[in-house]
Amino acid sequence: MNDFAMPPAPTSFDGLRVTVMGLGRFGGGVGVTRWLVERGANVLVTDMAPAEKLAEPLSDIDDLVRRGVVRTRLGEHNVSDFTDTDVVIANVAVPKPWENRFLRAAQAARVPVTTEIRLTIDRLPARERTIAITGSAGKSTTSAMIHHALRTLGLPTAFGGNIGGSLLPEIERGAIARETRVVLELSSAMLHWLGDWSPRVAVFTNFSPNHLDWHGTLEHYRASKVRILRAQRPGDAAILGPTLSLTPEDEPLPTGVTRTKLPSGAGVHGLWLPGEHNALNAAVACEAVLALEPAVARAEVEGAVRTFRGLPHRLELVLEHAGRRYFNDSKSTTPESTLLAVRSFEDASKVHLIVGGYDKGSDLGPVAMLAPSLGGLYTIGKTGPTIAARAREAGGFVHEAGEVASAVRAASARMRAGDLLLLSPACASWDQFPNYEARGELFARECRAIAENRR
Repeated sequence: MNDFAMPPAPTSFDGLRVTVMGLGRFGGGVGVTRWLVERGANVLVTDMAPAEKLAEPLSDIDDLVRRGVVRTRLGEHNVSDFTDTDVVIANVAVPKPWENRFLRAAQAARVPVTTEIRLTIDRLPARERTIAITGSAGKSTTSAMIHHALRTLGLPTAFGGNIGGSLLPEIERGAIARETRVVLELSSAMLHWLGDWSPRVAVFTNFSPNHLDWHGTLEHYRASKVRILRAQRPGDAAILGPTLSLTPEDEPLPTGVTRTKLPSGAGVHGLWLPGEHNALNAAVACEAVLALEPAVARAEVEGAVRTFRGLPHRLELVLEHAGRRYFNDSKSTTPESTLLAVRSFEDASKVHLIVGGYDKGSDLGPVAMLAPSLGGLYTIGKTGPTIAARAREAGGFVHEAGEVASAVRAASARMRAGDLLLLSPACASWDQFPNYEARGELFARECRAIAENRR
């Protein structure tokens, strides 16, 4: 698994020098930086991005910098910051961390390396009230459904992990107590760093190739995902999606773990969200809640899930105008999730689809092959030309837009009443945007601008 053989991270940070590797343009390091300062650490935040690209997260720690308790090194890393320090907090977004020369330098110097998610896990007051969710597609929506259902049922609940932000400050101020149910969305990178930890209720929705740029190989990606199950204990529960197939090498469940594999065609209907895949997400969410709270009636849990209205950037209806609908599914960063998004609508010939972005090494052929069945395919970003070339071979209308704004204009010019425009890129956003949120927000703005111009 290419793990670090590292000394354990300290339990107390008072007076320690701590290097936070990666503030992140989305502010991933902000929460852990503030938490470290509150615990008496002297923090250096270092990021390869220059200050002008980190304006928003830097503003969130500006008071700490002015107080002198946080220093920054931006636009570069310095090896000495990783060797002449007491501990390194690595950003899980750093690909192939076992090859990263700065983390390898820390390892050689016997400096402990850990992550925000590991610090969080180690400080949760009650593992037995924790649900963690992973999967190649649908994990954000499933996680949010679980969180929503628990809250709707009147149970104290916290939601964190890959969804964004940090739970460390909430733990520090006592907002997460022993009776708090904790819902964690976990990426494959987080699971790689967590290593020997599994939750009381583990949810593994599905598996398909993804994030090969981070893991290097499909085998490493799969092994990282399976870690969510490996350290479960007797009395724990595992909820597995119907398409998930575990090989003999994967089989991680110890004796005494209750396994629930959802049957093909499982689903909870009557949802606000379109698509059979969301009906399946809801069924998975219900099983997870019932595994954690067996005394609650299934009908109550399903009723709670049915009130979930969705997350931003996940098949989000952003506009209806002149008989046309505009959906923001910017969170779709895999071909599989884009295929599911298109299938959410009864008539693909009315779907105008915007795809493309950063190249994660996924096979985008299935997305290109959608072209003949669509109202139109509009490509953006680095992978756009490749998708467009393959789509033209299949037939259908294909337009290389390059950028989101151009794609929205081109599609809107061709759409008729009853048609819909769907941003579901099948790729990450990092070639043109700091994150998928920024991509989705631009899409929504451009759609509204089109509508205003038509009035």
